[in-house]
This record gives sequence, C-alpha cells and structure tokens, in this order.
Amino acid sequence: MKNWQLVGTTVIGASLLLGACGGGNSGSGEGKGSGEVKGDGSSTVGPIIEKLNEKFAKDNKDVTVSNGTAGTGGGFEKFISGNTDFSNASRPIKDEEKKKLEDKGIKYDEFKIAQDGVTIAVNKENDFVNELTKEQLKEIYSGKAKTWKDVNSKWPDKEIKAFSPDQSHGTYDFFTEEIMDKGDIKAEKNADTNVIVSSVEKNKQGVGYFGYNFYQQNKDKLKEVKIKDDNGKLTEPTKKTIQDGSYALSRPLFIYTNEKKLKDNKGFQDFMKFVIDDKGKSAEDAGFVALPKKDYKEQKDKLDDIIGKESKKEDSKKEDK
Repeated sequence: MKNWQLVGTTVIGASLLLGACGGGNSGSGEGKGSGEVKGDGSSTVGPIIEKLNEKFAKDNKDVTVSNGTAGTGGGFEKFISGNTDFSNASRPIKDEEKKKLEDKGIKYDEFKIAQDGVTIAVNKENDFVNELTKEQLKEIYSGKAKTWKDVNSKWPDKEIKAFSPDQSHGTYDFFTEEIMDKGDIKAEKNADTNVIVSSVEKNKQGVGYFGYNFYQQNKDKLKEVKIKDDNGKLTEPTKKTIQDGSYALSRPLFIYTNEKKLKDNKGFQDFMKFVIDDKGKSAEDAGFVALPKKDYKEQKDKLDDIIGKESKKEDSKKEDK
C-alpha cells in the first residue's frame, strides 16, 4: 500500500486524481453529480481517502476528486483559505482554527470516518521494553529520561533514541495533548512517517509512535509496546480495543467539509455519501479500524440534514444492504 507523505512543504508525487474530468461546474442538479472536489490534510487519513477514491471513481466518472497530504495543520490552512472543499484530520479542529474559519465566514461540518490507535514501537531487538505508562512516555519524549535506566532502574544504561512526527502532523498534536500535557516534544522529528519507522528499525535503542496502519505494515520489523491507561490498566492496540476506545491511545479520524461548497456541489455530495455508506470498509483496507455501525448511522443522518432529506430516499436501499 502506498503511504502519502510530506517532505518540507512538497507532497511526494501529485495529489491523487481519480475519475474523469467533469469540468469545473458544481453540478447541483438531479442524478449523479459532476465537477471537481478538492481535499488536503492528514497523511494518516490519506490512505483511506485513496481507497475510497479508487471505489468511488468506478461509478462516478464525471466527478474528479483530488487529495493532498500537507498534514492536518497544513490541510486546515488550505481549508481556511478556501482552497479546498474538505480537510482530513487525525485530531479534532483546534479553537484557533475554528476562529479563523468564523472570521472568514466559513461554516464547516465534522464527520468521523474511522478509528485509529497511535502505536508505540521499539526496535525489534529490544528485549526489555514490553510496556510503558503514559508518565514514562512523557519522561522519554520530554528529554527528562536520557537512558532506558532513567525510565526503569532495571533497564540498561543505554541512551534512548526517540523519534516523532513533526508539527505538521495531527499525530504530533494528539501525542502532545494526550502524553505531554501540551509540553514540548524533544525527539528527532520527521514529516515522513516511513522515515520514523525506518529510524526505529535501524536504531537498537529507538522508540517511535505513529498510526496503527504503519505498525501493521511493519510489524515484522518493529516491536509494539503496550500502554497503561490513566487507571493503570494495561492496553494494546487491536481492532477491538481501538474500535471500542479501550486502548489508551485510541482516536477518531475526521473529514471536515465546507458546508456551502457541499450544498452547492452535487459531485461533492455524492462523494461524501459514498464515504459514509462505505461504513469503514476502505479504512479497514488501509489498515485502520471502522467505527461502530451506529456511528455511521449518526454521520449519515448529519449529512442528510445538511444536504437535504431527499438523499435518504435515494440511498434507502443502500442502507439496507
């Protein structure tokens, strides 16, 4: 599976472009839509959008959907500037981003599309780190713990090599919020998650964190670490624990839509209905975890409220399948 990554400010390769070009019109009439739909944002969510697009393009030849992976923060910058129709995010929108949208007069809507579990991994040859508390993670990533012995007196007196996504990633923001109490992360940072994976693989004292799908793709090269939650319960990322939220570092993944553009663009409406009706199948294909079924019903009801109740009749048969 291809992973979309951002190096500096340039997306590796072009934005995904699927479906025949249907012209620049929004196509708000009856039947299938046409036109262009533009998205950007989280490189974690990117593979899910890619899978969705592959399926959507087959029956929607007149809708062109493009998507970039500037990172969650970078995606919101483009969304706020009005350059995109939707923004993918691996964390909830921030208050300052909400304020900027409000100042621009842009009304938006939040849709959950899948679940993820930020996975902590160490080098495959590490035979002593099997579990960590959130406090120990904080000691590692704040730089307070310089060696593994600083984390646990029974562990070797060897220097820790910590790796992290950079500030463009929603994963970085999530980790800062959940583990660091909004404090600074002191680690070797990289925009490309594949580089983080490779760095942990190559460094015997390495530790890193990233989305569940990246670990799944590389589990033969890395060793997963279990995490104790706030109640001291030991948790590990599995499809079940990520879906039900019992894994300590579970999180939802989002698409934020520009409400006016969604209402005005039938092709955009068709794409978002397809995203929700997919019910997480593409997320699973991309190595993530589907939401509970009831959550997709809630997301569909929200979408129907925005674009009009007539869509319920059009898609009632799909809902029953």
